[in-house]
Amino acid sequence: MGVSKTELFTEQQNEIAVLAKALAHPARIAILQHLISARQCITGNLVDVIGLAQPTISQHLKELKASGLIKGSVEGNSVCYCIDPQRWEAVQNILGQLFSDYNSEHSCCS
Repeated sequence: MGVSKTELFTEQQNEIAVLAKALAHPARIAILQHLISARQCITGNLVDVIGLAQPTISQHLKELKASGLIKGSVEGNSVCYCIDPQRWEAVQNILGQLFSDYNSEHSCCS
């Protein structure tokens, strides 16, 4: 497998790629939607909500946490997950800028 050569790209391009990877699985979208709608810290009930095995949920949480979209804190034997509000706002700005850079009035394709 080839080297990705991320150093060839800007920090913003690499950051968008990390975010896109984190958002690229429907289970992760479902987890984010659940965290958003719950408006509180979520512990172990994601298995019942999402319908996947705990190890699978844990792997998806790991990816979301690595991207900074969620944060977790250890409370005894359980981990509490929630949306990271500062990162969420930054992500909205980053993706918003990407989408707003496009001007459909100057499209070269028909």
